[in-house]
Amino acid sequence: MTTRTDPLAEYNAKRDFAKTPEPRGEAVKAKGEAKFVVQKHDATRLHWDLRLEMDGVYKSWAVTKGPSPDTDIKRLAVRTEDHPISYGTFEGTIPKDEYGGGTVMLWDRGTWAPIEGKSARDIEKGHLHFILHGERMKGEWLLIRLKKKPGEKRENWLLRKLDDEFAEEGDALVERELTSVLTGRSMAEIEADKKGEYLLEDKSGDAFAAQMKKASQRNAVKAKPARKRAAKSAAKLPEFRKPQLAMLVDDVPAGNGWMHEIKFDGYRAMVAAKGDEVRVYTRSGKDWTDKFAPLVGVLAALDLPPCLIDGEIVATDGKGNPDFSTLQQVLKRGHGSQGADDALQFHAFDLLELNGEDLAALTNIERKERLEALLADAAPPIHVADHVIGAGEKLYDAMCKAGQEGVISKKIDAPYRHARSKGWLKIKCTRRQEFVVIGWKKSSAKGRPFASLLLAQNEGDELVYKGNVGTGFSGDDLDMLTGRMKRLERKTPPAEVDKPSSRGVTWLTPRLVAEIAFAEFTADGNVRHGSFLGLRSDKDADEVTPEKPAKAPLVENEVEISSRDRVVFPDSGQTKGELADYYRAVAGIMLPFAARRPVSLVRCPQGRAKKCFFQKHDSGGFGDAVRHVPIAEKDGGTEDYLYVEDARGILQCVQMGTIEFHGWGSRTSDVEAPDRMIFDLDPDEGLDFDAVKTAAQDIRARLADIGLVSFAMLSGGKGVHVVVPLTTGHDWAAHKDFARRFAEALSVAEPDRFVATMSKAKRKGRIFIDWLRNQRGSTAVLPYSARARSGAPVAAPIGWNELKNIDNAHRWTIGDADELLKRASGKTLAGWGFADQALPDI
Repeated sequence: MTTRTDPLAEYNAKRDFAKTPEPRGEAVKAKGEAKFVVQKHDATRLHWDLRLEMDGVYKSWAVTKGPSPDTDIKRLAVRTEDHPISYGTFEGTIPKDEYGGGTVMLWDRGTWAPIEGKSARDIEKGHLHFILHGERMKGEWLLIRLKKKPGEKRENWLLRKLDDEFAEEGDALVERELTSVLTGRSMAEIEADKKGEYLLEDKSGDAFAAQMKKASQRNAVKAKPARKRAAKSAAKLPEFRKPQLAMLVDDVPAGNGWMHEIKFDGYRAMVAAKGDEVRVYTRSGKDWTDKFAPLVGVLAALDLPPCLIDGEIVATDGKGNPDFSTLQQVLKRGHGSQGADDALQFHAFDLLELNGEDLAALTNIERKERLEALLADAAPPIHVADHVIGAGEKLYDAMCKAGQEGVISKKIDAPYRHARSKGWLKIKCTRRQEFVVIGWKKSSAKGRPFASLLLAQNEGDELVYKGNVGTGFSGDDLDMLTGRMKRLERKTPPAEVDKPSSRGVTWLTPRLVAEIAFAEFTADGNVRHGSFLGLRSDKDADEVTPEKPAKAPLVENEVEISSRDRVVFPDSGQTKGELADYYRAVAGIMLPFAARRPVSLVRCPQGRAKKCFFQKHDSGGFGDAVRHVPIAEKDGGTEDYLYVEDARGILQCVQMGTIEFHGWGSRTSDVEAPDRMIFDLDPDEGLDFDAVKTAAQDIRARLADIGLVSFAMLSGGKGVHVVVPLTTGHDWAAHKDFARRFAEALSVAEPDRFVATMSKAKRKGRIFIDWLRNQRGSTAVLPYSARARSGAPVAAPIGWNELKNIDNAHRWTIGDADELLKRASGKTLAGWGFADQALPDI
């Protein structure tokens, strides 16, 4: 790559310093700790240049797609020529026709060192293990040189993050960090060389906050202090609550009204947490905190707000699969004796309480979204159980082929019931049930303490004999059961057993609960080909009852759609029936954002080509699932506003000619407490969509500067919505004032790009940052709502990393329900629209 006599000869030879603003290459002597920089470089292809100081120069690699903090992701890093140390402060634009032409941002900087026991000279061996102390990149990393293919000239390496406290899933680093560590500018600002009034070197966040404070102070209201998460809640550590139980059925329910999860082979657990205080309960309410000490420590380290999480604790076998017998072995070692090697895992699948708020009345899908946001920073052994919407049969088949237990299917719009209900269904790959052990038979085999166990289940007020099990016991099982049963022996049978079966039986007080796998029940009700799986210490004998598969429920209370053939979108020919089918399909992914939020509907009873109108009050005829919430009006009176809380409500609105759903920025539980802020980017007609995309990314960066996470949504029209979820705790006056000052600060900083007033004349060639949607009573189109526009487009959430590849704001239509469902359960949109953050005090 370089010569020993002049390591920067290649660097200097490639550049015309009369044309490029880059510094001329001169090697220098090392001073102090070795430095590193990362420069985001938008050349022929966007990449990130990693540079490590060594021998008075920067050894350099071009990293495609940028460094990933995910230990499972390896990034191609192409070795480039050595760069001078003076390049470490370079930021600007290289002319297009020059080598490396394009915009360069100083994206990260800090110091680096080989890991203890290693040497920087390992680079010559093609294997560099090092640690970074940067503003963004931290912890242990690895560079590995790949073997060259015949005829290959370039030197290819792989850059990989190693597992430590700074590792995280996905591409969070490059998606989150969008501005310069030197000037706080975005790539667009660097390219345009616009410093902006708010830009202060190294202090972009503080500087923008200062600019917001400069904005007009009319109606200024004190808000909450800035912080990544909301303030510590005064709520107490939640108490145990009875879990919801699933009903056994034979078939996976069909349709998009169901979400499906893996059925884990472990112990049900209810986790109560508040900061470093954590309690773990079994499904019957037993406190098993000390039994799962390793998991408790990990949960405590997450510093969670007061919450009650429902989930399953499993132990994995040698292949990494959940295995009940392995879990049994782990628990046998006694309280607090488990270690990291036992591979205990907690799979969270529901959230019952958060910050003192009872979430049980929310829909299954909405609670799951809240759970994903709460545990966004969690890492193994803490997991959020994945789910799919629709396609339950595919998941079931995959689980059965993999030797797993089965699936759990949950009705998307059902609340949490503290009992067994049809809202949760379980479909097993094999027959497995719990039985009470009521006796044992002596074995004639040498060294075997018993031949079989007698089983029973509770039916009504009595125990009913269900046959015997004589296989599946390990040597440890035999010893453990012998000891446990010795203490429970009695003279009389606890259940009625036929004479042949009762011969030679030692009877037991019915306390032990065993899980048994079996082929089927015989005609007289006994298990056939039973196999012992383990004891269920988490379950009480008196709650063991037969599980009889019911039929998977049909669609309940289906909403009948009349005039299905009426054309609603005349240019594309889509009908009312097709619109209803779309909403029926996406209701599950729409409800987390739409449920229990006052709505204004855009109704077009005769189709979008005829008269359409907004409606926020009930004029009659909507149906029982379209509900009302009384809201105080400005004149002192009260009016009933519409809202929905399930799929039936959505479809009843569609039946009445609704195309669009627009929601308030607050929920019906407290309409005076806003929980989301929307910035709608509305471009002048002369601007193309590229300008909107760039503006959205820059607004995201400005919000990040002041500590706020945001999400992007295609409006389905011509703009992009930047969505900022917030915790409640501030009022509408503070909410509106913050949004106004943010928009005005942007328009002052870049008056040639942004305007914060609705005036069409002032908007010429600019983008209107519509902040007015953040006042009491105003609404914004809801995620997945159809739009009454040509082509039947929909408002669609999108990942920030995807936005650059989108050509318009109406990418998806009502014909794309399957794709939208698949996207909603994918990695890109995981946790979209949810964040635990309060309104900053600026």
